[in-house]
Amino acid sequence: MNIVEPKAREQKMVVVKAEDMAKSIDASGKIALYGIFFATDKTDLTPESDPTLAEIAALLKSKPDLKIVVVGHTDNQGGFDHNMDLSKRRAASVQAALVKRFQVEAARLKSAGVGMVAPAASNESEAGRAKNRRVEIVSLD
Repeated sequence: MNIVEPKAREQKMVVVKAEDMAKSIDASGKIALYGIFFATDKTDLTPESDPTLAEIAALLKSKPDLKIVVVGHTDNQGGFDHNMDLSKRRAASVQAALVKRFQVEAARLKSAGVGMVAPAASNESEAGRAKNRRVEIVSLD
């Protein structure tokens, strides 16, 4: 007899400091963030996202002329149209949280969703799909 016990999927907190975000944006114009989490198939940010959101706000405070696009990405699980819509709504959710909860000027932010069209890794494994589920901050400058 085999006993299978379900357990919650491990989520590794990945918080990038504002200074490191700035370095990446200065070097490449963008940074991929893996410390923003959503309820499954929803746009609701989980509390574990707050440290990363706070660092984005700190980045914007430290660079008063910086304007950004919050870009939502998904893996390839689910249909194309669904993932495009979900990524767009998730990016808008991050944008709204930065404005409402972290007092970032709305005029400095835009949001976009690209679904699964810009993968960072193969979707053939869970590790690759996890790398594809991300939010990127892209400089508008």
